[in-house]
Amino acid sequence: MDQQLLSIHYSDPLWIAIAFICGLTIKAVGLPPMVGFLAAGFLLNALGAEGGEFLDAMADMGITLLLFSIGLKLKLKSLARPEVWGVAIIHMATITLLISLMVLILSYTSLPLLSDLDIETALLIGFAMSFSSTVFAVKILDELGATSARHGRIAIGVLVVQDIAAVLFIAVSMGKLPTPLALALIALIPLRSLMYKMLDRVGHGELLILFGITLALVGADIFELVGIKADVGALVFGMLFANHSKASEMANALLGFKELFLVGFFLSVGLTVMPGWTEVMIALLFIMFLPLKVTLYYVLFNLFSLRASSSWRTSLNLANYSEFGLIVGAIAASSGWLPKEWLAVFAVVMSFSFIIAAPLVNIRDNLYQTWRPKLEHFERSKRLSGEENLDLAGIKVVVFGMGRMGTAAYNAMEPDYSGHLVGVELEHEKAVQHSTAGRNVVCGDATNPDFWTRAPELLDGLDWVLLTLPIHNANMNAAIRLKEMGYRGRIAATTKFLDEEDALRAVGVEHTFNIYTEAGMGFANELQSFVSK
Repeated sequence: MDQQLLSIHYSDPLWIAIAFICGLTIKAVGLPPMVGFLAAGFLLNALGAEGGEFLDAMADMGITLLLFSIGLKLKLKSLARPEVWGVAIIHMATITLLISLMVLILSYTSLPLLSDLDIETALLIGFAMSFSSTVFAVKILDELGATSARHGRIAIGVLVVQDIAAVLFIAVSMGKLPTPLALALIALIPLRSLMYKMLDRVGHGELLILFGITLALVGADIFELVGIKADVGALVFGMLFANHSKASEMANALLGFKELFLVGFFLSVGLTVMPGWTEVMIALLFIMFLPLKVTLYYVLFNLFSLRASSSWRTSLNLANYSEFGLIVGAIAASSGWLPKEWLAVFAVVMSFSFIIAAPLVNIRDNLYQTWRPKLEHFERSKRLSGEENLDLAGIKVVVFGMGRMGTAAYNAMEPDYSGHLVGVELEHEKAVQHSTAGRNVVCGDATNPDFWTRAPELLDGLDWVLLTLPIHNANMNAAIRLKEMGYRGRIAATTKFLDEEDALRAVGVEHTFNIYTEAGMGFANELQSFVSK
């Protein structure tokens, strides 16, 4: 304990405070706070600050909890879908070859760091640039409440396939093959039932949080001990619990800790190395290549039968370069394959791509509506399950989000709107479960402009739209989409905070239901009626 306390340098709290100020400033102009954290890292680097053990520990913990949380929401069978592994493999191979070719052509110039590079080094750089950032993409999806949406699940699946490729590369390049003890990891499958029983008994409070953190750290350490990347261990341990009834609750309980520790990661990126003008100029060459990388994602997703809007959203989730470039840079520099200045190039490329991609996510639907005719040109007529057209003529009330609140609202309105009521659920499996229970529920995404294209008759005669999505931003986006589609009926939405109610009313929501306030009032009214008996 004392040793850990000693690792906290007196300046670390100051760096975190500066990150807070930068994050708050960036948030005020409509960008994600993570951009501010990156900016804080570069600012501190320019002032001569250096990262310490404490920030490194924060970064490692943040990434471990992030990947564990991904695993909690990831079903293994989702990786087996062609639109996941097919796109991931083809995209990685194509981008690796194209960037390698670009680097080889530039190697014949006199540009610093690029001249006289051989084919093997060019392929190494191309491979590093073919990845998208797991940390960035999942952070954005969490903020949008889109982790369970089709575009979110596909993006995460592609990132997991890329992570597997990264693990194989590190093993080969460092000669660090898994030990024979890795075969013992198979024992985790029968042990899962025992761990499920433990999870059943921990309740819903601090023990649930502690159990989740323990699982993430133990998973990372066990895999590290047998020669497999620790991050993969955290991901796999999360996947082991993905089917448990408390998986979502555990992920939500860990959310605040994950967000806090990831501040250390973004600060550490900026503090990694101070680039010079040469490194910045080379980084800009790779940034100019980013539109081609995104375009290839879009074309491939359409080739695998996604709708144009789903392809567009998934592609922008992956419109960045990965922190894996830093890992490749460190390995290559330590092995003498690349000058250490390339580490600065990779850091700048990743940071610039984050800064560009973050605001794009906020305007992606507006861009889609503007470019829709051209984007739909690449769309195939074949439809994947969950993206087919819907016959919703005669519907009077639609409930978006069939969680506990949405299901309760659906059940309450069913007697008055029987045959004219539909629920819309993001997750296909949950939609099937509701349909099996006798409810009229379809799979769809209220925030996706193409949902209304799938159900063109839904707006005709629609009286009420109930937004019970779990994330405020998702409810906001759904309300905005409704107004853009010309809906003039009534909208109600659930909220948790007063400022959320004001924001929803500002975009046209007629009635807001604060689940905390209303639940308290309902409890008081019920108690009062009980006492009066």
